[in-house]
Order: sequence, then C-alpha cells, then structure tokens
Amino acid sequence: MPVNFDLSDLYAFRALIEYGNFRIAAESICLSQPALSRRIDKLENALGIKLFERTTRRVALTLKGQAFAERSVQLLAELENIMTDLSEVSLARTGLITVACVPSAAYYFMPNVISRFQTRYPRVRVKLIDSSAGNVYDAVIGGQADFGISFSGRSLPDIEFLPLLEDVYVAACRHEHVIAGKKSISWRDFYQHAWVGLDKTSGNRNLLDRALKHIIPATPSICETRHVTTMLGMVEAGLGIAAVPAMSMPASGHSALTRVPLTDPVVKRTVGLLRKSGRTLSHIAAELENTIIEQYRSVY
Repeated sequence: MPVNFDLSDLYAFRALIEYGNFRIAAESICLSQPALSRRIDKLENALGIKLFERTTRRVALTLKGQAFAERSVQLLAELENIMTDLSEVSLARTGLITVACVPSAAYYFMPNVISRFQTRYPRVRVKLIDSSAGNVYDAVIGGQADFGISFSGRSLPDIEFLPLLEDVYVAACRHEHVIAGKKSISWRDFYQHAWVGLDKTSGNRNLLDRALKHIIPATPSICETRHVTTMLGMVEAGLGIAAVPAMSMPASGHSALTRVPLTDPVVKRTVGLLRKSGRTLSHIAAELENTIIEQYRSVY
C-alpha cells in the first residue's frame, strides 16, 4: 500500500506516546498543539485506523495503536542508529542512547559509567529509563531502549542476556541496630526484627519469594515500597531493617547504614545486559555497552 505519511508524522506519534499529553508532546518537538493534532490525524487517515483514545484527561493507545507503536518506534530507533553511524567521526560523534535500568544499578553504578563514557564521547547524550525489572524488559522488547541492565533468574523470551555479576542479598541496617557488626544473620533471624519489604510489583520481591518459599516471616513487614532505593531510605530513617541486593548499598563508610550478610540460604541474583534478540546496536550504543562491561568487571 502507498505510504501517505512522513517521518515528521512518526516523530509526532512517538512524542505523544512518550508524554501522553498533546501540549507537552507538542512542546517537546517544537510544534504547536494544533499542528501536533493535525499530524496525528494525518497518520490515522493514512493508516485507516484509530491510534489513540482521547478523553479530557488522558490519551491512550488503542489496541491497533499499540501494535503500530511497537514497530514504528523500533523503525525510528533503527533509522536514527543508521544516521548516527553514517555521521560518526571520532569525537565528533553525536546521538542519543537510551538505556533501561533497574534503579539500584541506575543510582549506584551508572553515574560512573556515564562519566567515563562522556569523556570519550562528549556530544553523545545518554537517557536512562530507571524502572522495575519488568519495565526494563518491556522497554528493550518494545524498542524504547537500545539495551537494558537488569537481573534475571530465568530465561526471557526474545532477549539476549549477558551475565555480568552475581549479586548477593544482604541485610541493611543502621549502625546502632542490634544486628550491626554480626558476621552474618539467617533469614529466620532476620524476620524476628522489624523489617521493611517490597511490594509484589518488584522483581526483587518475586525473586525472594521463590528463593524463600519455605520460610515464613515471624511478623509481616511494617512497610512496603516499590523500589530498593526507597526501602533504604526507610531503613536510614530507623523504621527497621531490609533485605537488599549488595550492589544497592551505599559505599562503605556511610554515616548511617551498614550491611550484614544473609545466610541459610545465601540468595543471589544475576545482573546483566539485556538486548532484543537479533537487534544490532549502533556504534555508540555498543561503545556504551562495552564501557558498562569494563566498569562491572573492574569494580566487582
């Protein structure tokens, strides 16, 4: 069938997907709101389908819109990669790399990686989608991210997973807590204390539930959060202790927090790089991926 729309229409479509709001999406690509609406109408007319359900409060993709979004966003990303590769020359390289990343790695690890990378490629921008393990997977599969950093205890469909390190779970506590200074603590003893947990949307929660299905906590958690970084804030505030991945802990010498190894059993997660099967990264995205591998192997 003939193509009766252009790249500008696809960029307008991608902006509206990302922001979910006509005004903000229009501003992001330097258009007026009516101009953005005309481009979306043109795209819908060219395709002969309705891409969005519009209400006074929100904009949501239709089922056909979701199917078109997955392929069109990936098409734009591939086109941008091709254009970037064609124009890259030494340090004059420019472009945008999007990495989906679990919050613990984003907060405690990626700043050093980005700093190292930008000394070599100062004109390349890095966008982080810091979200849950499930959202990292969706972003990589859907083409919103060039690649991802997450953990996996099982194979994921249509994903190439490159393991980087084994990350053990430890008990996070304040320096003055009764367990601080212990060589280790069992999970059963851990659950004898006031503890902060993760809700069921967390990939870490799901991993721990599978590994500890034979252990029933003596008392329920006093508070649940969605992300490990928030949970550490609760621990720092003195609400209780928490089981967290070791890499999410602040560097040694933190003024308030310390860690104690958790045993019986020792629970680990495998952290690694996620890439959509069959996808070839642009040169600069591959360079960032290599920088991550170098950083992980030098630190851990």
